[in-house]
Amino acid sequence: MYRNEFTAWYRRMSVVYGIGTWSVLGSLLYYSRTMAKSSVGGEQISAIGRGICVLLGISLEDTQKELEHMVRKILNLRVFEDESGKHWSKSVMDKQYEILCVSQFTLQCVLKGNKPDFHLAMPTEQAEGFYNSFLEQLRKTYSPELIKDGKFGAYMQVHIQNDGPVTIELESPAPGTATSDPKQLSKLEKQQQRKEKTRAKGPSESSKERNTPRKEDRSASSG
Repeated sequence: MYRNEFTAWYRRMSVVYGIGTWSVLGSLLYYSRTMAKSSVGGEQISAIGRGICVLLGISLEDTQKELEHMVRKILNLRVFEDESGKHWSKSVMDKQYEILCVSQFTLQCVLKGNKPDFHLAMPTEQAEGFYNSFLEQLRKTYSPELIKDGKFGAYMQVHIQNDGPVTIELESPAPGTATSDPKQLSKLEKQQQRKEKTRAKGPSESSKERNTPRKEDRSASSG
């Protein structure tokens, strides 16, 4: 993987969410669920019925642009059934379902051997403001009374009743890179895969023949 593609992969912003869903900025997973709640020290902080639970993992590289992109995706992704029971037809906004958001920095984990490393996660001081902006944007775009959240920075117990189960990972465009277009990113990934396959096979027979010096035909020589 080239350096710029590798950087783009780590700079991604994603969210997890579903009918009981959880989302992540930096890495998005979508869970389909029928109930979710969060509690701190045995005290219930928030709870929703049917909707999506969003686990939000904020990376160092995330900006307002990525935040707005993920909010649009969360609210418009068609993961619910319609009135006739047809799946993948309605969004959380279409159904007027609730959203429970939980800050989850461990989604930015990188393994160093067997030890988790979180240096890609945004520092707490910055992340709290970013998380609050994310909630504000959700409430402004959707219905404030349908957006619930946990307690930032607290040790929480999150209970998700996953319906399906359904888990979907969403990625936001990497800022300032040529791979910001999802179609372009997919194209680059396919090109890289083809290159790797070509390297694995080695040189083709025709190229081997071209590179093999020809022997002189002594029978045709005079003398």
